[in-house]
Amino acid sequence: MRPWQEEARRDPEATRFIPRTAGVPMAASRWPTADPDVLRPYDALATQVMPRIRDAPLVRPAEPTSTGEQPVTPKAPSLAKASGRMAIASLISRITGFLWKLLLVAAIGAGISNDSFNVANTMPNIIFELLMGGVLASVVVPLLVRSQDDEDGGQAYTQRLLTVAITLLLIGTVVAVIAAPAFTSLYVDSSGKASPQLTTAFAYLLLPEIFFYGVFALLSAILNAKQIFGPTAWAPVVNNMVVIFTILVVWIMPGSIDEAHPSITDPKVLTLGLGVTAGIVAQAFMLVPPLLRSGFRPKWLWGIDRRMKEFGGLALWIVGYVAVSQVGYTVTTRVLTKGTPGGVTAYSNAWLLFQLPYGVIGVSLLTAIMPRMSRAAADGDTRKLIGDLSYASRISTVMLVPISAVMTIVGSSIGVALFTFGKGSLESAERLGEALAISAFALLPYALVMLQMRVFYAMKDARTPTLIMIVMTLVKVPLLYLCPVVLSPDNIVLGVMMVNALTFVVGAVLGQVWLWVTLGNLRSKRVIGVILFTVVASVLGVAAAWLVGQIVPDSLGVTLHAWVKLLLQGIVGIGVSFGVLMALKVEELVPASSRITRLIKRG
Repeated sequence: MRPWQEEARRDPEATRFIPRTAGVPMAASRWPTADPDVLRPYDALATQVMPRIRDAPLVRPAEPTSTGEQPVTPKAPSLAKASGRMAIASLISRITGFLWKLLLVAAIGAGISNDSFNVANTMPNIIFELLMGGVLASVVVPLLVRSQDDEDGGQAYTQRLLTVAITLLLIGTVVAVIAAPAFTSLYVDSSGKASPQLTTAFAYLLLPEIFFYGVFALLSAILNAKQIFGPTAWAPVVNNMVVIFTILVVWIMPGSIDEAHPSITDPKVLTLGLGVTAGIVAQAFMLVPPLLRSGFRPKWLWGIDRRMKEFGGLALWIVGYVAVSQVGYTVTTRVLTKGTPGGVTAYSNAWLLFQLPYGVIGVSLLTAIMPRMSRAAADGDTRKLIGDLSYASRISTVMLVPISAVMTIVGSSIGVALFTFGKGSLESAERLGEALAISAFALLPYALVMLQMRVFYAMKDARTPTLIMIVMTLVKVPLLYLCPVVLSPDNIVLGVMMVNALTFVVGAVLGQVWLWVTLGNLRSKRVIGVILFTVVASVLGVAAAWLVGQIVPDSLGVTLHAWVKLLLQGIVGIGVSFGVLMALKVEELVPASSRITRLIKRG
């Protein structure tokens, strides 16, 4: 007779604890039933107490450890806590990143020099994405999470992945630096007023970043798969501080960049290029100590196993995705360089401002939720995967829609307030602000597209995102080519920003339909309901912000007037929007409001 049978005879009235089956309601259940996502912890932990069934096994309590303590079951990090901590780091990163963009305009102006730097500084990102950036950001974390089920905890698979990736990055970086003039001719329209020679000079100095972007992305993926998010969120802050120091040095250096006779040996060009590259190097090496503390030991390990073949198959689709997206970007830069000088800089800074709210909220949420979605997909738990998608969509809605609405009304003030000091001109600042305002409505569609792509990648479906990107690009490219035809050179940047915004709306709708076909019920009614509530609150916030803006006197001067309007309209618009949401008791706002309340109480 087994021990548990012997114990059962001694205690005939014993009860057995039957784990609750997810999705099956309990009779006379007293558990909350408001939201399936909130119920998820109960699905995992709740039990029914029933009379013991004779001859059935009795679940015994866990044996005490040698120290007399009960063993503790590992607990997954809280999504709210993980994304909250990263949001703080991401906010500081975005602020410092935006600060160096502001300083760059003040140091070298918003004309040809800044345009040339921006195009050249984008090249490493583009080529890195084509090499493997898209792969590392999308399918690597799911594959690393799955490899943790191996006997060695995924150590060998990760080492093989590092070996192959670093080799490809090194080869790709060397080829890219050699081909710098060819890349310049691809992205810069020489028929306009741009400077291909200055762009090429910057490119030689900045293209080595490709390798270090790759190292950072690889180490980030490994740490994220291990549920370690902090170092990857804070490393970009170090990068930005290095770049800020570099730009301050360039600012105080005598003279200006020689746009008539550009050269890589120009002191300001050389300092700016090397300093910005040094920032990316520092960002990558910031992740080495936490990686070693996690227990992982890098090792040069060659070999192709089943998972590496799977990685290769997914990677081909991701490279296709990035290649198609870069067709859109190439056309964008060529169209912008046809317009007034400074168009690329205005577009780049407006895009940076557009992404700022998403970078703080959306990226933090996606980074924290990606391992969870990957685990749910690996386990075949469609219900949990849909729950994560629905929850992230609703959180993104209540946080981003009010911000995008207020950005629409304060866009012009943002441009003038931030970009008219130093060598920045009022005209270019106003154009930048208008570009931001005209595209702000696409902030939520953009966040939803990024979220939907992560869901497909979690399911190891790299084909669908590529097909969606093809459709988005087919919509985008003809509209971009229309901009120089129907708009004046000064307004081309406005048209380009509008086209980008419309493209994300198309992508969000298409992705939602595709996920509905793939997964079934996405709890869309609840998401739509939250969107409607949030839109109503945002409209009231915008109306209040507009009224406040009318009382600001014009006699303050252009820049001071812009700052006063920005602060008043921003505070009132955001305050009224979120106040209405709280009055409507929108549940998705509770995590953010409770966190703010705790911070106020601590203060």
